[in-house]
Amino acid sequence: MKTPQEILEIARPITWKAADLLRSFYLDTGNQNLDVQYKDGKIDDPVTAADIAVSNYLIEQLQAELGIEDFGYISEETYQGEQLKNEFVWIIDPLDGTRDFIDKTGEYAIHIGLVKEGRPVLALVAVPELGKIYYAAKGEGTFVETCDGKTQKLQVFTQKKIEDLIVLVSRSHRSAPLDYILNKFPCKSHKNLGSIGCKIASIVEKQADVYISLSGKSAPKDWDIAAPELILTEAGGLYTNYNNSLLRYNTGDANQWGGLLASNGKYHEILCKEAEKYLAAFNVEIG
Repeated sequence: MKTPQEILEIARPITWKAADLLRSFYLDTGNQNLDVQYKDGKIDDPVTAADIAVSNYLIEQLQAELGIEDFGYISEETYQGEQLKNEFVWIIDPLDGTRDFIDKTGEYAIHIGLVKEGRPVLALVAVPELGKIYYAAKGEGTFVETCDGKTQKLQVFTQKKIEDLIVLVSRSHRSAPLDYILNKFPCKSHKNLGSIGCKIASIVEKQADVYISLSGKSAPKDWDIAAPELILTEAGGLYTNYNNSLLRYNTGDANQWGGLLASNGKYHEILCKEAEKYLAAFNVEIG
């Protein structure tokens, strides 16, 4: 079994090539047809030819380099509801932020997470429009690599007062209870941003401080969060449920139901309690 650093040495160039492939669709350099379709007919859940192409590339390359004996593989585009019994499982989102990809906001990412017994131990997040890959191994910190090969270790910024924190929210996945929580939150500066990978990159790059979400008819999935969580936590932040419990992956249900909060860590427990309190108040109001 290879060490985490050896696996990263293999996975980083694969991730760069996947980012180039994805960006070629984004820029339409090969005049590719995106062939946009909608999962189960849901207009808010699109899938494109880019999702499929990058998913196939990543799985083929990782399996060619690492095999299938030591690792299981789950991708958003191939998942059938299974729980893999492997000790180590790759959880892949070939295109997080498909709506932003289609709408050309530039706020899309590739997530590649490796989990061991339900918890992330290695992660890569590529943000093609920034020309960056963020990567982390459990206990080794978070790094960013730029397309010129330079790397830098990252650490979240924790010097702001709670009222000055910048809160990131999704443009498309909004709801009345989430807006209620946001309106009651002590931090009043809110910013819309696409892909979860982009949001977490913004926090570890010290451009924002908090990301809050709340599932409604649908919920974020394992592949949305597994890699970004480790990128954030290895940089000193936290990513948990509102009740401050750890997230778990490859459980047989890919949905991460309920409220989730990611932060630079300093006021995490306070913000989780506030979110729980205001969600309960909202439910009382409409009850």
